[in-house]
Amino acid sequence: MRAVIIFGYHRRDSFCNNGIVKAIEYELAKNDIPYDVIDLYQDEFHAAYQAEKNKDLLVEYKDKITHCTHIFFVSPVWWFRCTSMLEGFFDQIFAPGFAYEFVKLTKTYGIPKPLLGDKHVYTYLTHGAPALPVMTIYLNSVKLRLQLGVFSFVF
Repeated sequence: MRAVIIFGYHRRDSFCNNGIVKAIEYELAKNDIPYDVIDLYQDEFHAAYQAEKNKDLLVEYKDKITHCTHIFFVSPVWWFRCTSMLEGFFDQIFAPGFAYEFVKLTKTYGIPKPLLGDKHVYTYLTHGAPALPVMTIYLNSVKLRLQLGVFSFVF
């Protein structure tokens, strides 16, 4: 077992970092589970697609994801999405050929086949909004978008 914590928020004094990330690290260390932390801000990851600037980081991140069994995503929610840093990570890392491939259905249509399906994925998102409207009025749209728009392709 090996874990990767992926964190995309700049505030070190936040609950995401001091509460969630630190708690995950504590539990992993307590159970002697090796882990890596991908701190997108500390690594100076460029969220806007810039392959040259992120070239070495992309190789490093893909290697860590390839060799882990568990992935923890931690992010606050801004405007019903993860931070732009984490969204940029999804765009650049979870690309065809590494994270999924298309299986042809017809000459022009296909469906995604996940290539990282052996990973256990945990997502911790913090909201500034009260839970009731997030879960009812907004139908937990952040979770739904991640499940349908990202994770179903990859995992």
